[in-house]
Amino acid sequence: MATVKETFEGMGAKFRPDKAQGVNAVIQYDIAGDHGGTWHAVIKDGTCTVKSGGAPSPSLTINMAAEDWLDMIEGKLSGQMGFMSGKLKLKGGGGVFFEIGSMFQV
Repeated sequence: MATVKETFEGMGAKFRPDKAQGVNAVIQYDIAGDHGGTWHAVIKDGTCTVKSGGAPSPSLTINMAAEDWLDMIEGKLSGQMGFMSGKLKLKGGGGVFFEIGSMFQV
């Protein structure tokens, strides 16, 4: 099982540029709990750059517990179910949230 940090380090390799055409967003991930942290992804012009730390003005911020994040990455928890159950909280441009799943291979 990957760690939270490893999932973010590998995010760029799972990015699907063909699914991100026209998307211009900064997504911040605040992952709480053991081995959590803050990362952000800049998606612009069909590219994705992931960095550790917060973004100055993210379009969307996703808050989750580390365990729930790993469950989502492993396909045990869908983003929509996480949101509806309160395990995943959004701040900002929620419309981008529904596009994220298609932009990354799981």
